[in-house]
Amino acid sequence: MKPFRAILLPGSVLPAGPAYDGLLEALGPDADAIAKDLELYAGDAPPPGWTLDTEADGVLREADARGWDTFHLVGYSGGGAAALALAASHPGRLRSLALLEPAWAGNWDWSPAHAELWKEYSKLDGLPPEQFMAGFMRLGVRPGVELRPQPGPPLPWMAKRPAGITAFLRTFGTYQLDRDRLAAFRKPVLFVLGGLSNPDDYGEIADRLSTVFPDFRLEVFPDRHHFDPPHRVEPDRVAGLLRGHWERAEAAG
Repeated sequence: MKPFRAILLPGSVLPAGPAYDGLLEALGPDADAIAKDLELYAGDAPPPGWTLDTEADGVLREADARGWDTFHLVGYSGGGAAALALAASHPGRLRSLALLEPAWAGNWDWSPAHAELWKEYSKLDGLPPEQFMAGFMRLGVRPGVELRPQPGPPLPWMAKRPAGITAFLRTFGTYQLDRDRLAAFRKPVLFVLGGLSNPDDYGEIADRLSTVFPDFRLEVFPDRHHFDPPHRVEPDRVAGLLRGHWERAEAAG
């Protein structure tokens, strides 16, 4: 069997390399996989007019450059939202979709708790960088979950992150993710969820998407959360899930 062709999109904080190095190593020769950085961070500031479509277009350019007509797509957090946009706009290019706690999944059928949470996210806009990042991370986990401070001084790329996260939050308010087009996506969809992540955020998204995608599987890691994610902390298990997910997609044709 040929190696699985896959593109992995990171979230809005870590670059693709540190986000996925462990997972790529665990996948080994079974995967011809590329961890692709977000278009959002190609320059010193978010590109003018940037939206989720900018990220989707970047993925397609990467695939085209490699001569891949179809491929498996994996997206975490903001990259998961971009992966959903690509699944809606170009479903024929994807052999499967894996969502690692996507940061957003459309503006339809929100629960009251999810709507209240997004009011809290909106309050982050304009805060100083340290307060912004602390507030952003706190909203992503269950109450009482301890968030460990990052050791050492901030890395240079962190300076771009508040503006990048803000760009994501703003485009989520206006982007039109087509529910009907997602419902027509019949390839396998795997959703990986941390049990310590905020259930009004990522748990709610998992519940909603389970009613949209015809072929949807949820895998829960009880001891993980959005900033201690399974693909980084338990890469061997996630690699096994992805291989099984991709094998089923390939068998279905």
